Amino acid sequence: MAKRLVAAAGAVIFGAGVLVGMGRPVATAEPETGAAPEVPGIGACGTDARPEHVSVVPKTVEVPVAYPVVTVDTGPLPENTKRVTMELPPDPCVNPCPDLTDTPAPPPGLGEQLGLPKLILRPQPFNFALPNPNPPALPPGPELAHPATEPAAQSPARPAPQVSDVREVSKLTGADSLNRTDKRWQVQGTDLGIMWQSAPDEIAIAFGDTVGREFHPPGGMGEDWRSNLLAFSKNRDLANGVVFDRMVTDDRCHAAEMLSSRKMDNIEITTIPTSGFALGDRQYMSYMSIRTWNSGPGTWYTNYGGLAYSDDHGEHWTKDPYAKWENIFGVSNFQVAAMVPQGDWVYMFGIPNTRLGGVGLARVPKDQVLNPTAYQYWQGGSWAPAVNGTATATPIVDAPAGELSVRYDEDRKVWQMSYLDTAKAGLVVRESDSPQGVWSDSAVTVSALQFPELYGGFIHPWSTGQDLYFTMSTWNDYNVYLMHATLN
Repeated sequence: MAKRLVAAAGAVIFGAGVLVGMGRPVATAEPETGAAPEVPGIGACGTDARPEHVSVVPKTVEVPVAYPVVTVDTGPLPENTKRVTMELPPDPCVNPCPDLTDTPAPPPGLGEQLGLPKLILRPQPFNFALPNPNPPALPPGPELAHPATEPAAQSPARPAPQVSDVREVSKLTGADSLNRTDKRWQVQGTDLGIMWQSAPDEIAIAFGDTVGREFHPPGGMGEDWRSNLLAFSKNRDLANGVVFDRMVTDDRCHAAEMLSSRKMDNIEITTIPTSGFALGDRQYMSYMSIRTWNSGPGTWYTNYGGLAYSDDHGEHWTKDPYAKWENIFGVSNFQVAAMVPQGDWVYMFGIPNTRLGGVGLARVPKDQVLNPTAYQYWQGGSWAPAVNGTATATPIVDAPAGELSVRYDEDRKVWQMSYLDTAKAGLVVRESDSPQGVWSDSAVTVSALQFPELYGGFIHPWSTGQDLYFTMSTWNDYNVYLMHATLN
């Protein structure tokens, strides 16, 4: 059984801070009948209950019990290449796979009948790995680049955004959600919801650790663990939510894991997307290879931050073996990256492997994205190359920052940045006239006083200067919500 560790509860904030291609198998099922009319914004169907946030007092408490294991690091796993075309019923209220998703729940135990939390003790191996004696051979690497050092002035600071009319638009994932992901793709609990424009009329949405069967919040506890998923949407009526047209699937009503992970604690427990973008027909996804979840709130330890790419519109992904930023001594920047193409460059905003570091900045020519030696890092007034492979960047936004999301507003010619600020106990937004800043003061969009266990804050690319749409996750629900804020 796979799950996220309780130690990942660093997401919790208690005031103190926190195409589908042709030619593939087609999955079919006998749908249920009696579909109800669609009710936008509160769920897919009139028969769905109105989504309600789960109490911060859990009904189930799962405690991992770690025990040491000595093993051999056998290296990266092969990617799951199986793909199945999912033909969904046109009526969103119809369950395409009731035999898979409508299995009866187990009867409550005595403690549950008495209103006590259910306690689950879960043995969890903590691995001490020996080096792989037969590491896989790598393909030839990119040609060594020698970028110059170039001056880069900062722009004057903009005023802090004025935020008003913040509201929860709709629940996007899980039970009783707008997309019925529990019924259509066996996605009961998931988080993040990282969005980028994958085509002129389409948005890709990447999710983090996901569970299906026996899901029990808080956090991603349950069975059928997938480290990441990918959905696509074309609807522009964001005032009622983001409607998923499809997810990448590998079986009937089953969303596929995009980037494999070894799921071995203290080797690689999971691989989580951090941003995405498209250049021509190629999709790129930045991700972090997480070694272990730490016990401290808002902290974890990565192996590296890396880049993957897809040349079949997100169906299959390749982790580039060279486009990596190793986590040296646990303090390296660009472990969590937000990458944005603009002009001739792709800008990479990055933070260390926690929610507690500052934001650094790098840039690379669009045709050199997968060549780490071609990157220049903003260092106190200049774009400069890495020195002996070590990337150093002057913070453009001071700590603490987590779940970074950056967007360039073409209409206003303004950069926007959203992230979790554990010092302010909420999601915040900043603006700047240039990627290196000076960035404005931050303004809170959603406070932990409203949602005590919030995190995320990923901006929808089709936001406008005034209407800011972004996703928010909550640890107690362990699902994703679309939020709206007016920026004056």
